[in-house]
Amino acid sequence: MFDIFLVAAPGLENTLREEAAARGFTNPVVTAGGVTVQGDWAEVWRANLQMRGAGRVLARIGEFRAFHLAQLDKRSRKFPWGDVLRADVPVKVEAICKASKIYHAGAAIQRVEKALVEELGATIAADAPIRLKLRIDDNLCTFSVDTSGESLHKRGHKEAVGKAPMRENLAAMFLRECGYNGSEPLVDPMCGSGTFVIEAAEMAAGLHAGRSRGFAFEQLATFDAARWAAMRADQPATLPSVRFFGSDRDDGAIRMSIANAARAGVAECTQFTRAAVSDVQRPDGPPGLVIVNPPYGARIGDKKLLFAVYGALGKTLLERFKGWRVGMVTSDNGLAKSSGLPFKPAGPPVSFGGLKVKLFQTDALR
Repeated sequence: MFDIFLVAAPGLENTLREEAAARGFTNPVVTAGGVTVQGDWAEVWRANLQMRGAGRVLARIGEFRAFHLAQLDKRSRKFPWGDVLRADVPVKVEAICKASKIYHAGAAIQRVEKALVEELGATIAADAPIRLKLRIDDNLCTFSVDTSGESLHKRGHKEAVGKAPMRENLAAMFLRECGYNGSEPLVDPMCGSGTFVIEAAEMAAGLHAGRSRGFAFEQLATFDAARWAAMRADQPATLPSVRFFGSDRDDGAIRMSIANAARAGVAECTQFTRAAVSDVQRPDGPPGLVIVNPPYGARIGDKKLLFAVYGALGKTLLERFKGWRVGMVTSDNGLAKSSGLPFKPAGPPVSFGGLKVKLFQTDALR
């Protein structure tokens, strides 16, 4: 058992902790930048495969104290690198120094790289598939391996994206903050490339988030291909009893969404149609969740023109979606207010694309 660190988008740490607890990870605790759980290497694999809200999964492989570079050099040479790293897989070393006598990250990286080359026989490369992270904080040197590789928001089945797309891991966290669990229908009236709709459909179907991609941990000495294959195959997916709807005024967005849903394996339960926000209709059946990530001035286009768009969206929802809850992600309080929707106090600011966005929510519309 060792510490496994799940990287969260700033502002969504508590929501990620809730997901980790719901998925049965041991002792999830919010720490700066994410959530720490305990587990073995199989739990590292499971976190990469199942966690929808994490950006990365880091495995903490050991630590020691070092008060100067010579000590870092000596102890790095004695570190059991071969227990985790393979000599035939190139490594990139990254370092952060904080409140320590070793304050030069570049010098620290050089010492660790030299130890890896001379003791393990590893190759150092800028584009290496394995990233070893060293954090020196209060003279404590902690080593972690990035077990994910590419960011986990890259699910592996979404090839087409629109302008300023919502990242899948953020969409999953915003859905969770809306209390969404896949048991009710969902509508996104400005769906772009379909992220919210597809993410909700996957959740409802019980599909693993990382089922379509590879991970860096597959190139570590700790990897067991047979156990990993069995874990990936253990996926009792079902066809959801509800449907998921997306619309957009752009034909290209609808084509992208349909193609992405097909690659994700949720085409049967999703529906995408071309429509302006003022033409969006409530689907037949029980009420559910409307979730939308409209354009905001700093992100797309002229902000002044957007007040009318938000107003039209709010008018449509208030008139046609009684009984439905609404979640809106935007960076601008004024734009949210211009919708006329009865929002509760907004959630905490979340970093997204260099901006701070918030999730605005309503109760069931009346």
